Amino acid sequence: MDIGAMSIGLSQAKLAQQVSLSVMKMAMNTSNQKSNVINEMINTDAKVMEKSITPHLGNTIDIKL
Repeated sequence: MDIGAMSIGLSQAKLAQQVSLSVMKMAMNTSNQKSNVINEMINTDAKVMEKSITPHLGNTIDIKL
């Protein structure tokens, strides 16, 4: 086997691996950002809905002896 061809093949394989890793990192960053946004939306919406549905709960305590 020709040493030059083997060197080119190894170089191309290394480049392909680096490109794959870069694309995977970008996909992971995107999914992390989206999940953070979704979590923030859920927390905000839950607090707003809780206050709008039962605004009177938790304000007073009725005690009878």
